[in-house]
Amino acid sequence: MADNARAKKLADLIQEVVAQKLLRGIKDPRLGTHVTITDTRVTGDLREATVFYTVYGDDEDRASAAAGLQSAKGILRSAVGAAAGTKFTPTLTFVADALPENAKTIENLLDKARASDAKVRETSSGAKFAGDADPYKKPGDDDEDDATA
Repeated sequence: MADNARAKKLADLIQEVVAQKLLRGIKDPRLGTHVTITDTRVTGDLREATVFYTVYGDDEDRASAAAGLQSAKGILRSAVGAAAGTKFTPTLTFVADALPENAKTIENLLDKARASDAKVRETSSGAKFAGDADPYKKPGDDDEDDATA
């Protein structure tokens, strides 16, 4: 079993090699420059690597990029093997990163919170306090209460 530092180092190398190969080495028009490698994780035994990617575009672009990555998997694994120089080259699995969808969900929730805050601010702009402006008793106020009683 390899240590975590070695797995992290190999993951960083795989991320860099795959990104460079996609940018310069693969001539598949489905991949192009709109595919971004966001993260790579390697198992502890250095046998399997999961490569996370995002695609700039719509659902059709994402589907074609996924198909392009699957077809280029062998070339990319060969490039990783040449760069890594390890006894066994990890198998590559490509997974679409959920980061853009999560960011969109968070952004929608923040917009909803901003709208709610604006509504509360608008409602409270003309409101007045329920009691006096200064509800605390002062030392001279006790004398007035005793005089009226």
